[in-house]
Amino acid sequence: MNGLTPLALPGLGPLAWIDVALLGWFALTAASVVYVAWDAFTNNPEMTVMKWGWVLVTLYLGPVGFVLYVLSCKEPRPGTHEEFVKPLWKQGLGSAIHCVAGDATGIIAAAVITATLGLPMWQDLIVEYVFGFAFGLLIFQSLFMKDMMGGSYLQAVRHSLLPEWLSMNMMMTGMFPTMVVLMMGRDMRAMEPTQLVFWGAMSAAVMVGLATCYPINVWLVRANLKHGMGTVRALGKGGHSLAADRAQVAAWCGAQAIPEPAVAVAAPRDHHAMGHGGGRP
Repeated sequence: MNGLTPLALPGLGPLAWIDVALLGWFALTAASVVYVAWDAFTNNPEMTVMKWGWVLVTLYLGPVGFVLYVLSCKEPRPGTHEEFVKPLWKQGLGSAIHCVAGDATGIIAAAVITATLGLPMWQDLIVEYVFGFAFGLLIFQSLFMKDMMGGSYLQAVRHSLLPEWLSMNMMMTGMFPTMVVLMMGRDMRAMEPTQLVFWGAMSAAVMVGLATCYPINVWLVRANLKHGMGTVRALGKGGHSLAADRAQVAAWCGAQAIPEPAVAVAAPRDHHAMGHGGGRP
């Protein structure tokens, strides 16, 4: 598969067969990202943070991300999103997508930096872990849920710390070994961000990381420690009581219940219909 083809591209030189296969994969990825971004931001009523989450994950997973989006989040008919996303497997997937979107973005950014600096693999993995956890916790988790904490960013960090740590570690359990195997194998071009195989290795690693973190996210949603797929049309951003959510958050944080906004809330709580915007993503 690594033998050279008669083809060549400016900047890449002669292409190996794996490069040709990756070019086809990346073309499908581009089409998938365009569709998911268009549908998420123009048609689908999921939370804004999840719109970005799906776009990022589809960028990393290509057609796999597109298929997961259609099967678990895309509203099949107008007004049906709330019911469509209720099954626990979809809630758990939404939670995992949110985790991977933040953590994988930090990891990939760190991988580009460390590869450019020429750091050895063991240092590379440490930096990627720190970057991934920091970006996932401080930006994609806490920053987007601070309003649930009455506007307190520090409360949001405290609230997200344990679930994010558990989910991140399970993602790393799959992602890091995959990176080591693919990037330290026969084709050492996979260590160079200017090469197609580097991005192919990253895509494969994120895919495995999503698979390994999915079970813990299902458990976290079931245990009411994280929220899953949600919709902006439902009270509490996912078909459950925002008042009950705020009381639960206060219990986790050891604080008094956070005052509810003036908007009326009158929907029953259903942990299978939880949404990212209302609490733990």
